[in-house]
Amino acid sequence: MSIPRLIARDELRLMARNRVAVIAFVLLVLLTLVAVASSWSHQRGIAELRARHAQAADAAFDAQPDRHPHRVVHYGTFIFRPLGPLAAFDPGVDGFTGNSMFLEGHRQNTANFGDVRQSSLLVRFGQLTPAFVLQVVAPLLLVFLGYGALSRETERGTLRLLMLQGASRRQLVVGKLLALGIVALLAGLPAMIGFVLIAGQPGALALPMLTIALGYLAYLGLWVVGILAVSALVHRSRDALLALVALWAVMVVLLPRVAPDIASAAVPLHNRLQTDVAIARDLRKMGDSHNPDDPHFAQFKQSVLDRYGVTRVEDLPVNYKGVLGVEGERLTSSLFDRYAGESYASQARQNGLVEAAGVLSPAIAIRSLSMAAAGTDFTGHRRFLEQAEAYRYALVQRLNKLQADDVSFVDDTAQDAGADARKRVAASNWTAMPDFTFEPPAGADLAQGALPGLAIILAWLAAATALLAVATRRLGARR
Repeated sequence: MSIPRLIARDELRLMARNRVAVIAFVLLVLLTLVAVASSWSHQRGIAELRARHAQAADAAFDAQPDRHPHRVVHYGTFIFRPLGPLAAFDPGVDGFTGNSMFLEGHRQNTANFGDVRQSSLLVRFGQLTPAFVLQVVAPLLLVFLGYGALSRETERGTLRLLMLQGASRRQLVVGKLLALGIVALLAGLPAMIGFVLIAGQPGALALPMLTIALGYLAYLGLWVVGILAVSALVHRSRDALLALVALWAVMVVLLPRVAPDIASAAVPLHNRLQTDVAIARDLRKMGDSHNPDDPHFAQFKQSVLDRYGVTRVEDLPVNYKGVLGVEGERLTSSLFDRYAGESYASQARQNGLVEAAGVLSPAIAIRSLSMAAAGTDFTGHRRFLEQAEAYRYALVQRLNKLQADDVSFVDDTAQDAGADARKRVAASNWTAMPDFTFEPPAGADLAQGALPGLAIILAWLAAATALLAVATRRLGARR
């Protein structure tokens, strides 16, 4: 048996004799299994709940009686964001951003009913998921198992004995690296098995799964290499433990918590009230469709009359009120899109600052990678919002055109007793409206979104490997 294998075997035996280490490892495995089971159950429950509510909302919309189309514009409907197969592994921002939207005319609403806001305060500390275990708990276990791998040999004087027996510095480090690497693989194996089971659903995409697996493998490998580098540089086990725990606290706990606050302060966002006020102000500048003397809509009215070659709206072959509704929705939606685009750009800048902090914290990089590949990051939420707005606009414009084509202007402006009945259109029109269908992203798009995080983690791994190489050459040197 080669020297590195002998050293790795002895290191694993030493860990196995440590009751604290064995208990910690067993607890990690149990925690991972609980995380997999709870995440799987939670994801299935949420998916079924959203599907049930979406079906109920569609049924309520289709069950409307004969109505005026503009009444249906304001009746609106609810839509729900479906979850992807990988959301159980890493739910990302889904629990915070909301999962349903109320769609109506003349207004662009935000997503509501985030799981965190609907649950107990304990949920706000973070749902127990396999991703959380691998990102936070597994590195801490590796720290406590590996902090003394090399510093212990230096501290006890056994390093020189090993070298006198023919073991080189490189062989010693490779053996310790192999032992701690095996522990890391065993620690991550339950989460990866759960990941495969979770992702093995209809619609699961292979490329994002491979990206996530590679990312977490590099992340755990980074901690293994980094722990041994610190253990080699610090001659006392106690000091190595303090240094590693401090690094874990800063990189895994502090920076991921502080970075979003710094980004929010650097790139402030307008709240919903400020946006609504700004949109109302711009709408007044655009024009008032209810004011016959408004310059924009007076010009629009004349253009409609000229298009059909008539002088009065009563002589138009279409209902002018419906045509006016089409134009009004076009104007308001253009404002919605502009303000939404500005908000998306600001949020993208915030996320860019947070992701850039991955240079200081690999935990931030792995979170960005994990959420991006799972489709549960801000980009995934934005994708839902944009598709929802496109569906809302198309639905409202179909209803406005239905008013223009199927309700006469004379009946629409009549005030007699039977006018209300003449303004209504058949209920079969509501069932003819298409239901909202979320178009999920392609696997290549998800994997591409995770590449920046993967690149940062690999860069961290390369830097840690270089540090370990330097520490190996200095191993056992007198101070």
